[in-house]
Amino acid sequence: MELKENERIDDLQYKELKIIQNKKGFCYGIDSVLLSDYAKKIKKGAIVLDIGTGTGIISLLLCKKTNLKKIYGIEIQEEVAEMANRSIILNNLQDKFEIINVNIKDIFNFLKAGEYDAIVTNPPYKKINTGIKNIDKCNLISRHEVECTLEDIIKNSSKLLKSLGEFYMVHRPERLVDIMNLLRKYKLEPKSIRFVYSRINQKPTLILIKAVKNAKEFLKVEKPLIIYDENSKYTDEILRIYNKEKDL
Repeated sequence: MELKENERIDDLQYKELKIIQNKKGFCYGIDSVLLSDYAKKIKKGAIVLDIGTGTGIISLLLCKKTNLKKIYGIEIQEEVAEMANRSIILNNLQDKFEIINVNIKDIFNFLKAGEYDAIVTNPPYKKINTGIKNIDKCNLISRHEVECTLEDIIKNSSKLLKSLGEFYMVHRPERLVDIMNLLRKYKLEPKSIRFVYSRINQKPTLILIKAVKNAKEFLKVEKPLIIYDENSKYTDEILRIYNKEKDL
């Protein structure tokens, strides 16, 4: 596989998966890996959308962690979409994973409403006028709601999903009230939530949420997910998610 300037191939250390990333661009983090594990119960034969797929990390992992039939990665940035497409070829996943280079706000020019079994998304966490903006355009779009908002993603996800279709998202705890209000507004009923902590005695840094379209009310708050133990090493659960054995 021919690489472009500043690109590298990373081994995901899971079922021989590899991914192409740009060292100067936005590289995937633990949030995407945790979301792929949280969504691994997507049903067999599902047709799935990955909104804001970026490098394609979540979709690549779900192709191996689930028995989905097809996953479409929605990515607005042409150069990032092209790089993700080369990762698909690198992993011989052309039959299961396809990139659609489009803004989610224009998605209905390409996809039909009400036809998808599940959606996963790791969206930009910050509102457009909050936080320190990254100078690099790729990083800016990945981190801030400059091209689409949280409401754009939730509203269109609800339209795209079948009734009782599943919606999985990773986000920041400070946006929880916004998330819950928008999910209810667009008939995506929150069904489970899990708070992620870097360490047990600190504040949560991430939230993992599952919602179901047109479902009945009932929210399960799952046990906390802790990333590091008291020795600043990955906990047993994180090692399992990364498919690694515990250090001896």
